[in-house]
Amino acid sequence: MSSSHSIADRFRGFLPVVVDVETGGFNCKTDALLEIAAVLVESNGDGTLARGKTVRYHVKPFEGANLEPASLAVNGIDPDHPLRPAIDEKEALQNVFREVRQAVREAGCTRAILVGHNSSFDLGFLNEAVERATIKRNPFHPFSSFDTATLCGVAFGQTVLARAVQAAGLPWDEASAHSAAYDAEITAEVFCKVVNRFQPIFDATRNS
Repeated sequence: MSSSHSIADRFRGFLPVVVDVETGGFNCKTDALLEIAAVLVESNGDGTLARGKTVRYHVKPFEGANLEPASLAVNGIDPDHPLRPAIDEKEALQNVFREVRQAVREAGCTRAILVGHNSSFDLGFLNEAVERATIKRNPFHPFSSFDTATLCGVAFGQTVLARAVQAAGLPWDEASAHSAAYDAEITAEVFCKVVNRFQPIFDATRNS
């Protein structure tokens, strides 16, 4: 049974899960998914949230995938590197979804909702990969998401991730940026900061 400060109550039965993808371009229909990371969000029991477990995988480009040199230059990924521990797209998604479904059950939620910085980008790539892999049990809502670019614009007056992180009083490591795991983890930290800042307003509204 959910408590008065459960995540299930806070987000109407949805469990926020922060997702970041690194890709071979900007077109989710044609460009490769190269990395995916998901960060679980946990409740502290008092209504505040904290970053939880990180799940991340390097992904092999799907057959016929486009790889834009400019995108690879930004994220620093060499898809053909012999030491890159990449797995097939379907296996990566199934592994991530298994962790997410377990977290959804443990939180007493009914579904996960993607959190991302410019979340439509990550959700678009996720949905296209799900379709390619013919995965039927996708725990994420298919079109709703929480966009931290918008949330940070409201809370901190910044929409660029690096500036929003610094405005939130968190350290930003430029050398680690554009890794799916780092970007998802720092986005999770910012998301929790924003939610925690607005928790008193939520409590007052609910109790009025």
